[in-house]
Amino acid sequence: MKKIFVIMTFLSSIFGAKAQQSEAIKILDVASFKEAVLGKNVQLVDVRTLREYEAGHIDNAINIDYFKQEKFEQSFDALDKEEPVYVYCRSGNRSQKAARKLLGMGFNTVYDLKGGYMFYK
Repeated sequence: MKKIFVIMTFLSSIFGAKAQQSEAIKILDVASFKEAVLGKNVQLVDVRTLREYEAGHIDNAINIDYFKQEKFEQSFDALDKEEPVYVYCRSGNRSQKAARKLLGMGFNTVYDLKGGYMFYK
């Protein structure tokens, strides 16, 4: 009986932490993302490469390349961890990984653009 209690406690702590983490990452459709960022002073980050960013990006977005991990973490140190961060990439894959990384770095709330920039255009 004691073993079952220990196992259940362990499993609930794992799944509880995972649920808390996923609640802090909010996936927004294009309309909701536009409403949240356009014309507003928000922390908007394009995590694509510089070449992708220069080919076109959302107004007022800063570029922090996900693939340059050391610079990626240093660049995010300059942002306010208490304020929401809005991230996007080309298709949503890198930004999802970036969002998880940001939570691990101590950011409280991260919004991710569903489908990425290719759906935003």
